[in-house]
Amino acid sequence: MSPKPDTLSTPSSTEPTRRDFMMLTAVSLAGVGAVAAAWPLINSMNPAADVLANASIEVDLSPIAVGQTIKVKWRGVPLFIRHRTQADIDDSRKVPVSELRDPQTDDQRVKKGHEQWLVMVGVCTHLGCIPLSGEGEYCAGDGGGWFCPCHGSQYDTAGRIRKGPAPLNLAVPEYTFLSDNRIKIG
Repeated sequence: MSPKPDTLSTPSSTEPTRRDFMMLTAVSLAGVGAVAAAWPLINSMNPAADVLANASIEVDLSPIAVGQTIKVKWRGVPLFIRHRTQADIDDSRKVPVSELRDPQTDDQRVKKGHEQWLVMVGVCTHLGCIPLSGEGEYCAGDGGGWFCPCHGSQYDTAGRIRKGPAPLNLAVPEYTFLSDNRIKIG
């Protein structure tokens, strides 16, 4: 004789079953396996130890005369290091921040106590050209600004964009003073 349909017990749809547990376990193990398989590929994209060792450079500032700008290579791009004159510093501090396209004060672009040193990535923020030092109408009397001849972007004595199509100031890399005449960049 067959049991009556109303006496059969059916599992409630809200309670987890053994099948749900097995499915959750299988999906979790598959996720862990995928991460374990992908980790070596992701980790291989990190720079090698020898590359990281070359990621920073030290520069001796003692041979740079007041008013002189030098160019050094760092991570494949040029850096401008300028020993600013007092006129450079004064001209930079006089500029109202409200006039600037990319507003930054002079103090935000240099290290406190070492305001005479300006360190910047020497790549125009418009299309990646290399600006010329000591050119353009935003230079101090001795030519402290930068001019990109490709499209006419002009940067002042603090490397801030003042004219032309460039959207941003020349970038300031991470650097620290090891002594009064030596910096570490990167």
